[in-house]
Amino acid sequence: MAITRTNANSITALPAGVGGKVLQVVSTTKTDTTSVSSSASFADITGMSVSITPSSTSSKIFIICSANIATNAGYNLHLRLVRDSTAICIGDASGSRSSATMGIRPPDVYSRIERTMNFLDSPSSTSAIAYKLQWRQVDSTTAYLNRTYNDDDNDARPRLASTITAMEIEGWL
Repeated sequence: MAITRTNANSITALPAGVGGKVLQVVSTTKTDTTSVSSSASFADITGMSVSITPSSTSSKIFIICSANIATNAGYNLHLRLVRDSTAICIGDASGSRSSATMGIRPPDVYSRIERTMNFLDSPSSTSAIAYKLQWRQVDSTTAYLNRTYNDDDNDARPRLASTITAMEIEGWL
């Protein structure tokens, strides 16, 4: 049984099934590779999106992303989570700094870096919502998803998978 605070001095129990229950799960796994070159703006990562339609405006959406990314040694790549066309779970803007969810800067061309993140969103909607991952290659090079930067054909250069999952969580009172 879930509990809720009704005021500063009182805690009451909610009936079974109210708050916190997973109502639906949608997930996409991307197994092929893709790339992005130096850009001044964020671009969608093809295949890294899901659509979910909440059953209630009080529902929360729990997003889990796992992306395997590589870029040239010492170069920067930024990632951000987007709900429809709005970036969410990003750092505060400051000067010319990019507002992003995650970033990478690999030590060498053979590294691939897995970035995993989760975020509990409150969209207050019962319309279909698209959640997607975007990226921006900050420096003058190319970044890759699901492979290493140096993609020699040998066992030390794996091909990988990336995922994005959205779970509707029953709303809290």
